[in-house]
Amino acid sequence: MERSVFDRMNEIEAQHWWFTARRRIIASLIGPLLRGKGDVRILEAGCGSGGNLSMLSRFGRVDAFEFDKVALAAAREKSGLDIHFGALPEAVPFVDNKYDLIGLFDVLEHIEADQASLVTLAGRLSEGGKILVTVPAFPSLWSKHDEQHHHFRRYTRASLTDVAQEAGLKVSYSSYFNTLLFPLAVGSRALKKIVGRQTPDDVLPPKWLNTVFAQIFGFERHLLQRCRLPFGLSLVATLEKA
Repeated sequence: MERSVFDRMNEIEAQHWWFTARRRIIASLIGPLLRGKGDVRILEAGCGSGGNLSMLSRFGRVDAFEFDKVALAAAREKSGLDIHFGALPEAVPFVDNKYDLIGLFDVLEHIEADQASLVTLAGRLSEGGKILVTVPAFPSLWSKHDEQHHHFRRYTRASLTDVAQEAGLKVSYSSYFNTLLFPLAVGSRALKKIVGRQTPDDVLPPKWLNTVFAQIFGFERHLLQRCRLPFGLSLVATLEKA
């Protein structure tokens, strides 16, 4: 990511509707995956500035690594955890540990070698362990936002399934999400292209609007427990060894 993107993320991820609602959605998916397990070990691969670590710590013992050293320092300060430097696909720390859950939350699209990265993480899974991954959806939605975040790609369910299978993993669950706000987001991005505006998509909106968006997006956690959503700005999947 550009330095300004990391800095903005660190500043707003505790409040911005997208981050807060996504954490609730991720937590709602993690709960059933780990139900009945004791002494759970969790790894967050590419933890950024640490916004997910407190949530993940509710489910078990958490390790995390991050490539960007400024974000790494912020994650340590927020969480009190010993966040390690690391980079996919090869420079992954905690070599002696196996994990019941590995979180890869909007990280895979930043890595050119996505298949090799999944191979590496699959090797860190414990027996019955899962990788929970979120990525941006639909190549047709490529925008300035993706360029500023240094994305290599956006995914479809089919393309994510393909790269997972090539890495020796199977997809036990997948769904699009950020569906309810999809028309508004697509319209907003189209308007920016027409008028040539460069305003970042992740700017913190007014408090009232931030609350409304958080409630709408966060509501999808109830839908994802009951069905697969057919489209959305993002895609979530549970991967396990084939």
